[in-house]
Amino acid sequence: MKPPLPRLHAITDERIARRADLEDVARELARSGGANLALHARGRTLTGLEHYDFSSRLSTFPSPVFVNDRLDIAIALSARGVQLGTGGLPVSAARQLDARWWIGRSVHDLAEAEAARADGADYLVAGPVFATATHPDRPPLGVGPLRQIARLGLPVIAIGGIGPGRAAEVKAAGAYGAAAIRALWDAAEPADTVRRMLEELR
Repeated sequence: MKPPLPRLHAITDERIARRADLEDVARELARSGGANLALHARGRTLTGLEHYDFSSRLSTFPSPVFVNDRLDIAIALSARGVQLGTGGLPVSAARQLDARWWIGRSVHDLAEAEAARADGADYLVAGPVFATATHPDRPPLGVGPLRQIARLGLPVIAIGGIGPGRAAEVKAAGAYGAAAIRALWDAAEPADTVRRMLEELR
């Protein structure tokens, strides 16, 4: 039986993967979040070696590691879960590699969410719910469509412009949890930010 899906997901990108203080911030996030926080190793333009190196450093902390798209690295590190991008490898194919994984799919609207559910995804990462500097060209999904996606019955992790205050808003719309990049990794007090967001998500 799988351990529970974490409520809060700290997503990385190439900038974070290459930061000198990566481990210091990850340590603070994991200290506060424990098993309720997932550290996502993500970096689309990283080389395989770079991705493996920083993913392995994240795996030394008590919070579970989820690997985005790089299933070879997820296997090598015995990751807790994997996150598949829109249009990526089918969930069924990933499931054959490790049946113990939490397997999530990134979705941006109700149609993509319905397709991911039909494909067998365990959870969905839906967004951007609010405007975000990470994807300035993508219009925000909004709370209404998030509520529709949550009604499909899968755990939904809301992403996009979410930090303390907004986590409670997506929870009220039916989201199981929330994910963030800057709100967590760039926080002045990472441990306190995790604590506040988890309180809103309970």
